[in-house]
Amino acid sequence: MTSYVLGLVMCAAILHAGWNAVLRGGGDRLWSMTLMMVAITVVTAFALPFLPWPNAASWPYIIASAVIHVGYNLSLVRTYRSGDLGQSYPVSRGSSPVLVALGAAVFAHEIPNVAVWVGIGLVATGIVSLAFGSKKVRADFLPAAFTTGVLIGTYTVVDGIGVRLSDNSTAYTNTMFLLWSITMPAIFYALRGKPPTYTRTQTAIALMGGLVSILAYGIVIWAMQFDAMGVVSALRETSVVWAALIGRMFLQEKLSARRIASCGAIAVGAACLAF
Repeated sequence: MTSYVLGLVMCAAILHAGWNAVLRGGGDRLWSMTLMMVAITVVTAFALPFLPWPNAASWPYIIASAVIHVGYNLSLVRTYRSGDLGQSYPVSRGSSPVLVALGAAVFAHEIPNVAVWVGIGLVATGIVSLAFGSKKVRADFLPAAFTTGVLIGTYTVVDGIGVRLSDNSTAYTNTMFLLWSITMPAIFYALRGKPPTYTRTQTAIALMGGLVSILAYGIVIWAMQFDAMGVVSALRETSVVWAALIGRMFLQEKLSARRIASCGAIAVGAACLAF
């Protein structure tokens, strides 16, 4: 992986942790997610006339990814209802790199070498270990968190294949995000009806989180044109280190010595993947 791609993927990891912290810290997470999707809809609809259409071969992947992302939204909101950011986020993200590597091997014939498998294993193990870094481990968030991880792995493989067929990663990303985001307001009103009362600051933070999420995942989709999906996915999931730090600084979550050691394992694994 070139240093340029590596640097951008690591930036995407930081951005990804940031918008997940926004969602986890929101008063009503379903409404926060809806506001994020509103921001995404506005931006992608505005950009649509200025971008080419993705190649026809990529459209089944665009549609499939948008549908999977809707399920991911709902699963992520459910995960954060019962789990701390420092526990639920690592479980969701830690299960996906291995799934992406396996999916890429089966569907895109990307066979990782030994060093890559070691790196992916270290990242995944370190990530999941972060979730269980304290003596008090709640089990109620685990089904939703693992479901979220499976959905992450699925849409990552779909997007990795789709963007390579699209001939334009920006057009692919914009179209997929638009199809995904327009569904969320209708889903919210079907489930809840009336939105909660949010201050201007809370609304602005949620809207900004949506914009950050476009940039974070857009970088990942772009990077999957050049490098193996499993490698890009594992490097992106180093975002859990940043999530642990954000959870400690802003959400008053504990960061134990075991969690710090887990972060070290993730860093070593990322080094195996980067070089």
